[in-house]
Amino acid sequence: MQNLYNQVKEAAGFIREKWKGVAKAGIVLGTGIGNLAKQINATVTLPYSDIPHFPRSTVESHAGNLIIGSINNVDIIAMEGRFHAYEGYTPSQITFPIRVIRELGADTLFVSNACGGMNPQHQKGDIVVIEDHINLLGLNPLVGINDEKLGPRFPDMCEPYDKTMIEWALEIGRKENFVVHKGVYVAVLGPNLETRAEYRFLRGIGADVVGMSTVPEVIVAIHAGMKVLGLSIITDMCLPDAIKPAIVEEIIAVANEAEPKLTKIICGVIKKLSTAQ
Repeated sequence: MQNLYNQVKEAAGFIREKWKGVAKAGIVLGTGIGNLAKQINATVTLPYSDIPHFPRSTVESHAGNLIIGSINNVDIIAMEGRFHAYEGYTPSQITFPIRVIRELGADTLFVSNACGGMNPQHQKGDIVVIEDHINLLGLNPLVGINDEKLGPRFPDMCEPYDKTMIEWALEIGRKENFVVHKGVYVAVLGPNLETRAEYRFLRGIGADVVGMSTVPEVIVAIHAGMKVLGLSIITDMCLPDAIKPAIVEEIIAVANEAEPKLTKIICGVIKKLSTAQ
C-alpha cells in the first residue's frame, strides 16, 4: 500500500503538469455510455497509456481516455472506459484511477454501468439508481496492509451510495418524465454471462441488476472518503423463464439509446452540487 500511495502521487503529479485545477467530481463511464463525454467542456484529454501506472482498457467499447474539464461550471475528471477483473487486472489496478481522481481533489464519484435486469418490474432501457450492492466478485481492493494515508483499515459500508444524491436522481427522472428505479446491484466476476440457475440465485439474495464492475470502485471511493452516486442502464432482461442469448452489439445499442437519460441525471446532479457548494 505504501508503494500504491507513491504511485498515486506520481500519476496525479503527471496530470497536474497538464492541468492546474482542482476537481470536484469524478465520473466513470461504463459500456456504451461514452457519449456522455460530449457533455464535458474538456480542457485536457489524456490517453490512459500516457499516465504513469494506469492500466490499459482492453474492452472494445471503452475508449481509454481521462477527460478533464467541466460540466455546469463544476470541474470534473471523467474516465472514458474502466477496468475489470475479467481483463486480468488486480483489484488495486482496477481502482487505481479512483485513487488518482481523489488525489486531484474530487470528493464525489459518479459510477455508471450497463447491466442485466433481474427484477420483472423493470424493463430494458430503464435507469436504475443504485441504493446498495452485493459483492460476489470474490475480490476486494482493500485486502492487504492498509495505508492510513489512503483511508481507514475498516471503512463502514452501511451507506455506500449517498441518499441525498439518490433523491436528486429520482427527482430529475420525474421532472424529465422517464422511468428511474432504485435497486440493488450485484457484481460478479464474468466475463461469461450467468446461467438460469445463477440468475435465480442472484434475484433470490436481493439483487435487481447484475454486472461485472462498479463495486470495487465504490469500495475504494468510500475508503477514500468520497460520496458516491451509482447509475445502471438495464441493457438486457435476465428473467430465467424467458431468457434469450445476449448479443453484445444489442446491449451497446440499448445503452447508447438510454444514455441521454443517464446524462440528464448526472448533469442535473452536478448542477445541484454546484449550488450546494
